[in-house]
Amino acid sequence: MEKSPRSYLVVEDIAETRDWLVASVDQVFGATAHAAATLGEARAWLRGQDAGTAFLALVDLGLPDGNGADFIDEVTARCPNALVVVTTVFDDDESLMGALAAGAQGYLLKDQDGPAIAHRLAMIDHGEVPISPAIARRLLQRFRADEPSHAALSPRETEVLRLIGRGLKSAEVAGVLSISPQTVTTHVKTIYRKLEITSRAEAALEARKRGLA
Repeated sequence: MEKSPRSYLVVEDIAETRDWLVASVDQVFGATAHAAATLGEARAWLRGQDAGTAFLALVDLGLPDGNGADFIDEVTARCPNALVVVTTVFDDDESLMGALAAGAQGYLLKDQDGPAIAHRLAMIDHGEVPISPAIARRLLQRFRADEPSHAALSPRETEVLRLIGRGLKSAEVAGVLSISPQTVTTHVKTIYRKLEITSRAEAALEARKRGLA
């Protein structure tokens, strides 16, 4: 991303936090950021940007009219020179991985104080990724766990895991395998127990690790 020219966007629904982030942008970059309180306002601003525009967007995930990750995906598709940094209170794997998959290039937790946020934003022009320490640790833990679980699944359980990994719902899995939805549910519970996981997102990740999806 070019250092200049660059526009700035802050997408945050809480007024106090929005003002704080706008002030951080002004402090670090000496520029006034456009402030948006909703996805609708952010999308209206985005429509006014040329495809080649280089800008920095600080985007919250939990917004009144939707998930900020959807906007990140739109920014990535429309303006490839843009840099999107998530600013959120959500530190769970689903939020983190969803935002990164959408194209976020940084992830800052709002539990940090103003100077800490400003410091990490200032590193952007030095080529560093703006990311909170807690998030960096979480990512390292995930990379260390890249090897698939050695738990053995039956051929049928493996097939169910493969279909889950491809995004099929239980009813759809039942249709593909010509079994009842109740049987699928039983297989899913067994898979979760064997792999020591608790969600479809974790099951999909395990399927990818095993080369099934």
